[in-house]
Amino acid sequence: CHELRINDENLTWRIIYRIYTDMILILEVFEKKTSKTPKSIIDVSKQRIKIYEKDIKGWKK
Repeated sequence: CHELRINDENLTWRIIYRIYTDMILILEVFEKKTSKTPKSIIDVSKQRIKIYEKDIKGWKK
């Protein structure tokens, strides 16, 4: 996964995404308040990747 940083006037945003051959999957967008990405954000992102990859396998059958 990758993390894109966006600095707004008063906020700092992060976009967690994963690059595939034919697309970019946006996993999470959140306001960054600390230097470390919260574990809950990491866990949700991992779960979303699993769901996506499971669904893709079902579509290709």
